[in-house]
Amino acid sequence: MPHFNTVFQSSNLWGGLLDIIFVTYLIYRLLILARGTRALQILGGFVTLAFALFASAKLHLDTLNWMLRQIVPLGPVAVVILFYPELRHALEEFGPRFWSKGLGLLNREDLSQMIAQVSEAVGTLAAEKTGALIVFERQTGLDEVIANGTLMDSEVTRELLATLFYKGTALHDGAVIVRHGKIAAAGCVLPLTDRPRVDAAVHTRHKAALGMSENSDAVVVVVSEETGTISIAVDGKLQRGFRKETLKEKLLVLLPTTSQKKKAR
Repeated sequence: MPHFNTVFQSSNLWGGLLDIIFVTYLIYRLLILARGTRALQILGGFVTLAFALFASAKLHLDTLNWMLRQIVPLGPVAVVILFYPELRHALEEFGPRFWSKGLGLLNREDLSQMIAQVSEAVGTLAAEKTGALIVFERQTGLDEVIANGTLMDSEVTRELLATLFYKGTALHDGAVIVRHGKIAAAGCVLPLTDRPRVDAAVHTRHKAALGMSENSDAVVVVVSEETGTISIAVDGKLQRGFRKETLKEKLLVLLPTTSQKKKAR
């Protein structure tokens, strides 16, 4: 019996340690995801509300305490509404990679050819200071974004991309969505970043690129109309100063291929 108790206590100890590790990792990942977004500010509001509820009860501020208690039941609904983008992004981050859509991925050679066409087009657009916004779908489906643009299902060529972003065309202000190696839609409206503090040098196209990369795992290429600078937005971060050669190298690293999908399995 003593031996059994020792084993039982030992299993409880390991269970408790695992519990602490998992919870700590979960909190860490949530804080990483929330960093640089409005989530931390909203969370601060909830903490303030909880403190006010506690203080009003201790100080016998009955009317204030009653009002705050009427708000508390709305908390779960408010969390879902206010944190919807962050919650969706968190679920996508924690979701296993093999659940993502693998259909339509290109092999290395086809991907390289497609990226070469994009890089050439972007290089030309940058030299002419013609604004551009190109979104590459990865694991997160972009059906909602595609639906608000003009459906195309066209091969990716530098000539077509240059035409779509030419200032005289009807679709030049929107984004081009690339799915499975083809242009799925053009003239698409992207969600703008909701960060409270954004660099003054970040204009509308870049805000849209950041917003798209915050709400999905898409890779977004941006060409500035003001400076001709080529940038990439991914995971809510903006990387600037690419040339067409370095852009091609970066996209080859960021975009998935069929061989990478097999390795992931």
